[in-house]
Amino acid sequence: MKIKRFIVILLFLLVCSQTAFAIESKAMIGIVNFMTCITESKYGKNEQEQLENIKKQWSTLIEETEKEIGELNSKMEDQDYLDGLSPEAEEDLKMKQSAMYQDLAKYQNQLYQILNQANYFLIQKMSTNISKASEAIAQNRRLDIVLNKEACFYNNPKIDITEQVIHEMDKNYEKETVKNESEKDKENVAADLQPQAAKVK
Repeated sequence: MKIKRFIVILLFLLVCSQTAFAIESKAMIGIVNFMTCITESKYGKNEQEQLENIKKQWSTLIEETEKEIGELNSKMEDQDYLDGLSPEAEEDLKMKQSAMYQDLAKYQNQLYQILNQANYFLIQKMSTNISKASEAIAQNRRLDIVLNKEACFYNNPKIDITEQVIHEMDKNYEKETVKNESEKDKENVAADLQPQAAKVK
Protein backbone atom coordinates (compact mmCIF):
# COMPACT_ATOMS: atom_id res chain seq x y z
CA MET A 1 0.00 0.00 0.00
CA LYS A 2 2.78 2.38 0.93
CA ILE A 3 4.67 1.44 -2.24
CA LYS A 4 1.63 2.22 -4.42
CA ARG A 5 1.18 5.54 -2.65
CA PHE A 6 4.85 6.37 -3.16
CA ILE A 7 4.63 5.51 -6.88
CA VAL A 8 1.53 7.71 -7.30
CA ILE A 9 3.27 10.63 -5.58
CA LEU A 10 6.40 10.08 -7.71
CA LEU A 11 4.37 10.04 -10.92
CA PHE A 12 2.55 13.19 -9.83
CA LEU A 13 5.84 15.01 -9.18
CA LEU A 14 7.23 13.80 -12.51
CA VAL A 15 4.19 15.13 -14.40
CA CYS A 16 4.44 18.46 -12.55
CA SER A 17 8.14 18.83 -13.33
CA GLN A 18 7.58 18.01 -17.02
CA THR A 19 4.76 20.56 -17.17
CA ALA A 20 6.98 23.21 -15.57
CA PHE A 21 9.77 22.40 -18.02
CA ALA A 22 7.34 22.62 -20.94
CA ILE A 23 6.22 26.06 -19.75
CA GLU A 24 9.83 27.21 -19.37
CA SER A 25 10.80 25.78 -22.78
CA LYS A 26 8.11 27.94 -24.40
CA ALA A 27 9.84 31.10 -23.16
CA MET A 28 10.65 33.41 -26.06
CA ILE A 29 14.37 34.18 -26.17
CA GLY A 30 16.43 36.70 -28.12
CA ILE A 31 20.19 36.76 -28.60
CA VAL A 32 22.30 39.92 -29.04
CA ASN A 33 25.91 40.10 -30.19
CA PHE A 34 27.39 42.69 -27.82
CA MET A 35 30.57 43.32 -29.84
CA THR A 36 28.65 43.76 -33.10
CA CYS A 37 26.49 46.38 -31.39
CA ILE A 38 29.67 48.26 -30.42
CA THR A 39 31.29 48.08 -33.86
CA GLU A 40 28.17 48.65 -36.00
CA SER A 41 25.89 51.01 -34.05
CA LYS A 42 26.13 54.81 -34.26
CA TYR A 43 26.62 54.94 -30.48
CA GLY A 44 29.52 52.51 -30.72
CA LYS A 45 31.14 54.22 -33.71
CA ASN A 46 30.93 57.59 -31.96
CA GLU A 47 32.52 56.20 -28.79
CA GLN A 48 35.26 54.47 -30.81
CA GLU A 49 35.96 57.68 -32.70
CA GLN A 50 36.41 59.60 -29.44
CA LEU A 51 38.67 56.85 -28.13
CA GLU A 52 40.72 56.97 -31.32
CA ASN A 53 41.10 60.75 -31.02
CA ILE A 54 42.48 60.35 -27.49
CA LYS A 55 44.93 57.72 -28.72
CA LYS A 56 46.08 59.98 -31.58
CA GLN A 57 46.67 62.97 -29.30
CA TRP A 58 48.74 60.99 -26.82
CA SER A 59 50.51 59.01 -29.56
CA THR A 60 51.56 62.29 -31.20
CA LEU A 61 52.96 63.54 -27.88
CA ILE A 62 54.83 60.26 -27.34
CA GLU A 63 56.20 60.24 -30.90
CA GLU A 64 57.45 63.84 -30.55
CA THR A 65 59.16 62.98 -27.25
CA GLU A 66 60.74 59.87 -28.79
CA LYS A 67 61.99 61.99 -31.70
CA GLU A 68 63.56 64.52 -29.32
CA ILE A 69 65.18 61.71 -27.35
CA GLY A 70 66.57 60.25 -30.60
CA GLU A 71 68.10 63.60 -31.55
CA LEU A 72 69.54 63.99 -28.06
CA ASN A 73 70.98 60.48 -28.12
CA SER A 74 72.68 61.25 -31.43
CA LYS A 75 74.37 64.25 -29.83
CA MET A 76 75.42 62.19 -26.83
CA GLU A 77 77.00 59.62 -29.14
CA ASP A 78 78.85 62.28 -31.16
CA GLN A 79 82.22 62.60 -29.44
CA ASP A 80 83.23 65.64 -31.49
CA TYR A 81 80.06 67.41 -30.35
CA LEU A 82 80.69 66.46 -26.71
CA ASP A 83 84.31 67.65 -26.92
CA GLY A 84 83.06 71.11 -27.87
CA LEU A 85 80.92 71.36 -24.73
CA SER A 86 81.92 72.54 -21.30
CA PRO A 87 81.59 70.02 -18.44
CA GLU A 88 78.58 71.97 -17.16
CA ALA A 89 76.89 71.95 -20.59
CA GLU A 90 77.51 68.20 -20.95
CA GLU A 91 76.03 67.59 -17.50
CA ASP A 92 72.96 69.67 -18.43
CA LEU A 93 72.60 67.57 -21.57
CA LYS A 94 72.68 64.34 -19.54
CA MET A 95 70.09 65.72 -17.10
CA LYS A 96 67.87 66.74 -20.01
CA GLN A 97 68.18 63.24 -21.49
CA SER A 98 67.21 61.64 -18.16
CA ALA A 99 64.23 64.02 -17.75
CA MET A 100 62.99 63.22 -21.26
CA TYR A 101 63.13 59.49 -20.61
CA GLN A 102 61.10 60.07 -17.45
CA ASP A 103 58.58 62.16 -19.41
CA LEU A 104 58.28 59.41 -22.02
CA ALA A 105 57.62 56.76 -19.37
CA LYS A 106 55.07 59.08 -17.72
CA TYR A 107 53.23 59.72 -21.02
CA GLN A 108 53.11 56.00 -21.85
CA ASN A 109 51.77 55.16 -18.38
CA GLN A 110 49.15 57.92 -18.56
CA LEU A 111 48.03 56.76 -22.00
CA TYR A 112 47.67 53.21 -20.69
CA GLN A 113 45.57 54.39 -17.72
CA ILE A 114 43.42 56.72 -19.83
CA LEU A 115 42.68 54.00 -22.41
CA ASN A 116 41.78 51.51 -19.67
CA GLN A 117 39.42 54.02 -18.08
CA ALA A 118 37.95 55.03 -21.45
CA ASN A 119 37.35 51.36 -22.37
CA TYR A 120 35.65 50.78 -19.02
CA PHE A 121 33.28 53.73 -19.54
CA LEU A 122 32.68 52.65 -23.15
CA ILE A 123 31.56 49.18 -22.04
CA GLN A 124 29.36 50.67 -19.31
CA LYS A 125 27.74 53.18 -21.66
CA MET A 126 27.23 50.61 -24.41
CA SER A 127 25.73 48.12 -21.93
CA THR A 128 23.15 50.74 -20.93
CA ASN A 129 22.30 51.58 -24.57
CA ILE A 130 22.12 47.92 -25.63
CA SER A 131 19.92 47.06 -22.63
CA LYS A 132 17.54 49.93 -23.43
CA ALA A 133 17.27 48.92 -27.10
CA SER A 134 16.93 45.22 -26.22
CA GLU A 135 14.05 45.99 -23.85
CA ALA A 136 12.22 47.89 -26.60
CA ILE A 137 12.70 45.04 -29.11
CA ALA A 138 11.71 42.45 -26.49
CA GLN A 139 8.44 44.30 -25.84
CA ASN A 140 7.68 44.59 -29.57
CA ARG A 141 8.44 40.93 -30.26
CA ARG A 142 7.07 39.67 -26.93
CA LEU A 143 10.35 38.13 -25.84
CA ASP A 144 10.71 36.89 -22.29
CA ILE A 145 14.49 37.18 -22.13
CA VAL A 146 17.37 38.66 -24.15
CA LEU A 147 20.85 37.19 -23.71
CA ASN A 148 24.35 38.24 -24.69
CA LYS A 149 25.61 35.92 -27.43
CA GLU A 150 28.91 35.51 -25.55
CA ALA A 151 27.00 33.76 -22.75
CA CYS A 152 25.80 31.03 -25.16
CA PHE A 153 27.70 28.01 -26.43
CA TYR A 154 25.22 27.79 -29.30
CA ASN A 155 22.14 29.64 -30.46
CA ASN A 156 19.82 29.27 -33.40
CA PRO A 157 20.43 32.21 -35.81
CA LYS A 158 16.64 32.63 -36.00
CA ILE A 159 16.56 34.08 -32.47
CA ASP A 160 19.40 36.57 -33.11
CA ILE A 161 17.98 40.10 -32.80
CA THR A 162 21.30 41.99 -33.05
CA GLU A 163 20.30 43.79 -36.25
CA GLN A 164 17.02 45.01 -34.76
CA VAL A 165 18.76 46.11 -31.56
CA ILE A 166 21.33 48.12 -33.56
CA HIS A 167 18.52 49.75 -35.53
CA GLU A 168 16.79 50.71 -32.26
CA MET A 169 20.07 52.02 -30.83
CA ASP A 170 20.60 54.18 -33.93
CA LYS A 171 17.11 55.65 -33.52
CA ASN A 172 17.89 56.48 -29.89
CA TYR A 173 21.22 58.00 -30.92
CA GLU A 174 19.55 60.27 -33.48
CA LYS A 175 16.99 61.45 -30.89
CA GLU A 176 19.73 62.12 -28.35
CA THR A 177 21.84 64.00 -30.91
CA VAL A 178 18.91 66.23 -31.93
CA LYS A 179 18.13 66.88 -28.25
CA ASN A 180 21.76 67.81 -27.46
CA GLU A 181 21.97 70.14 -30.47
CA SER A 182 18.70 71.80 -29.43
CA GLU A 183 20.03 72.35 -25.90
CA LYS A 184 23.28 73.82 -27.30
CA ASP A 185 21.28 76.21 -29.49
CA LYS A 186 19.29 77.36 -26.45
CA GLU A 187 22.51 77.91 -24.49
CA ASN A 188 23.98 79.93 -27.37
CA VAL A 189 20.85 82.09 -27.63
CA ALA A 190 20.93 82.68 -23.86
CA ALA A 191 24.62 83.63 -24.06
CA ASP A 192 23.91 86.08 -26.91
CA LEU A 193 21.11 87.73 -24.94
CA GLN A 194 23.17 88.27 -21.79
CA PRO A 195 25.14 91.34 -23.05
CA GLN A 196 21.93 92.91 -24.33
CA ALA A 197 20.25 92.43 -20.96
CA ALA A 198 23.25 94.03 -19.27
CA LYS A 199 22.96 97.09 -21.55
CA VAL A 200 19.26 97.47 -20.77
CA LYS A 201 20.08 97.61 -17.07
